[in-house]
Amino acid sequence: MCGIAGQLGGKDARLAPMIGALAHRGPDGIRMESLPIPPLHGEGDPQGTAAFAHARLSIIDLEGGWQPISAAGSTVIGNGEIYNYVELAREHGLDDVLATGSDFEPLLHLYARKGEAAFERLRGMYAFCLVGNDGRAWLARDPFGIKPLYIMEHDGGLAFASEPRAFLKARLMGPVLDEEPGRELIGFNYTLGARTLFKGLRRLVPGEVVQVRDGRIVANWRQGWRTKTAAPAGDETSLLKQLDAVLEDSVKVHQRSDVPYGLFLSGGIDSTAIATLMARLNERPVTAYTCGFDVPEAADERAQAEKVARTLNLDWRETQFGEEDFWRIAPQVAWALDDPTADYATLPTYKLAEAAKGTLTVVLTGEGGDELFGGYGRYRRALRPAWLGGRPAEPRGADDDALARWRHEARGPEGLTPLQRAQWADIQTWLPNDLLLKLDRTLMAHGLEGRTPFLDREVAAFAFNLPDRMKVQGRYGKWLLRKWLERHCPTSEPWARKQGFTVPVEAWIAPRARDIAVRIGQVEAVRKLAPDAAAFPEGRRWPLLFLALWARIHLEGAKPDEAMASLVGTP
Repeated sequence: MCGIAGQLGGKDARLAPMIGALAHRGPDGIRMESLPIPPLHGEGDPQGTAAFAHARLSIIDLEGGWQPISAAGSTVIGNGEIYNYVELAREHGLDDVLATGSDFEPLLHLYARKGEAAFERLRGMYAFCLVGNDGRAWLARDPFGIKPLYIMEHDGGLAFASEPRAFLKARLMGPVLDEEPGRELIGFNYTLGARTLFKGLRRLVPGEVVQVRDGRIVANWRQGWRTKTAAPAGDETSLLKQLDAVLEDSVKVHQRSDVPYGLFLSGGIDSTAIATLMARLNERPVTAYTCGFDVPEAADERAQAEKVARTLNLDWRETQFGEEDFWRIAPQVAWALDDPTADYATLPTYKLAEAAKGTLTVVLTGEGGDELFGGYGRYRRALRPAWLGGRPAEPRGADDDALARWRHEARGPEGLTPLQRAQWADIQTWLPNDLLLKLDRTLMAHGLEGRTPFLDREVAAFAFNLPDRMKVQGRYGKWLLRKWLERHCPTSEPWARKQGFTVPVEAWIAPRARDIAVRIGQVEAVRKLAPDAAAFPEGRRWPLLFLALWARIHLEGAKPDEAMASLVGTP
């Protein structure tokens, strides 16, 4: 895990300011290197220069895993983890040629043998730039979009970085708002596809692979995550055994780390499943953090989380989130989310990361469980006829143009069931651009690595292709996962009605709503994107306040505390 920045081709790479802006992602040190791009297919002169910068958070091979790494004539710089690096090395007989224990080095040897087909063999979360021994240069992002990567053309080259702030710090672009994705943020609380809120800057979409030559994109495609098409076979008993095996294997490889790891435990089904397997696989008690709210109107599952923790013998630690935390953390979250999502779940996730820093370096979480196993209520509503309250699993509140773009992004391949279409839509839109973006930015702001065992290619292939009845039955989603928990951690009460997850942001904002409404209406980006912001309607107060904070920080250059004071005064 780290921050990466660099440029392929061109003259002025501006590495120092770019990587300096990403130092929070890699507190263990920074390295920069420039090297010639080999001639294409070994013929002719070098094709210019590749400039790399890496801010490292040491996870695997603490001494030898520094990047960029060169081997077999190729060089790579990457962010994230390739979990199956051990298996790749063993399968291809690489153990005797590896110079480091880095999870990225086997990729270089595999590329030398298979070219870009090597990318399809990777199991992990990653964003990387690889300059091959054949003179071809590549940028790639993992199929679920767990790790971010942003690109822009500059001075005859293609610059890339882990966060937009790197381009702003290096003055490769100005803080100019792109209003179309801005209206998506207003409508969905997240943005779609490749465009960002900064004009001229785009992100690689999940699974995108880009070939670069002479500082320009010459080819690109997307790697899929559905590695199987046939539904897992067998009755419920057989499927439970298969589920146990695939989940245990995923958690096992996601625990590969040379630094302390633990998990965030909400008390819900997904994080409890991860906790159950971690407890099985570890001899010592696993450290788990839970966040709760001491506010009557807030859903708080700390009691359930504590029951699970005691059953599994976890080293359980709780942290509380209150109104004082809200006013302190909100501007920090807006700073961290330079590519924004207005999801209020960013707030307690940031507080959890703050609490875990210093004890853990790697944190496993339950993101992806709902999307892959069919957990959301909107999936069940989508399966009902209209006369029983059924409606499409589409977001509400966006204008017609934004909704049309959402439908385009959410469109799945032929042959999906109605339930799978709803799942696919979330996996393509909400998951990478809200949930995973939240996880990456709020944890990396504290130098922590977040890992998501459900979002593993083997788990995805199994879960997504389950028969619909193994995902949704009656009023229950995640049917098979609940059945599994019933066997392996009955204390979790998998069939009990869950409270859901809410943060009482509206209650905290309400006493100051009148003053905030006046002040956010003075922020130019808010006036452009939300002309009715002055009304500051209940239910939209947090997204509008977040947008104003984000704009004051990232478009107008205010520091986080200054931005909050300008909108709220001194809380």
